[in-house]
Amino acid sequence: MVNQRLALSPGAEPCSTIKITVAMAALSEGLVTRDTMVQLPGFRMNMTEALAHSNNLYFEELGRELGFDRVRHYATQFGLGELAGYNIPGEQLGVYPDQELPASQGGVGRMCSFGQSVSLTPLQLGAYVAALANGGTLYYLQHPTTADDIANFQPKVKRTLDIAKYIPEMQDGMAGAVEYGTARRLRANFHDFPVFGKTGTCSDNGTRFGWFASYSDAPQGSLVTVLPRGRTANLRPRAAELTGAF
Repeated sequence: MVNQRLALSPGAEPCSTIKITVAMAALSEGLVTRDTMVQLPGFRMNMTEALAHSNNLYFEELGRELGFDRVRHYATQFGLGELAGYNIPGEQLGVYPDQELPASQGGVGRMCSFGQSVSLTPLQLGAYVAALANGGTLYYLQHPTTADDIANFQPKVKRTLDIAKYIPEMQDGMAGAVEYGTARRLRANFHDFPVFGKTGTCSDNGTRFGWFASYSDAPQGSLVTVLPRGRTANLRPRAAELTGAF
């Protein structure tokens, strides 16, 4: 945790990082595969391209087809709306609403494309992305701070998610984001091995906020990164570029 104030914050709108929970929900429900072409106004698109380019219309359509109850069910299974850590002092709770966003504000479609009305913490996002990296085990995050804590560290499983067979269906799109899509600036600093990522940007009264989450399999083991919100006109590619440097 480079910045504990941000890491332990009560969370923020997840912007387009919410799309990776919606994609997994749709895959788990059998609505689509990565290759299924979804009809949208004036064009068609599959999941790989929609994730790589963070297409809002695609995920709005998935959200409407899933419906709020199923969207919320999967989001909570993936750890949204509950503490991600195991006795991490200062951790605050990000909240997943129990009511659908009003239709006048975009309804479930807006919740699934931008995460509007959702509060997501960096720890919650990191825990979920780690479950994608390891094949479906959602762990409690731990933060050992002493030599004894480190020496006696034992993983603590929160729940096992039945998503292993669907993770490859998402990986193409998350790899595409890094190779040619919204996170391609990561490659300005890093080429050693594949990285699977998802960007997210939102606007609030003219100010841009953003996220970048990723995982990769390094020789030392799987690495998961989350860069939470910032304030800049061009945050999304910059966050990916900083992740590459890290």
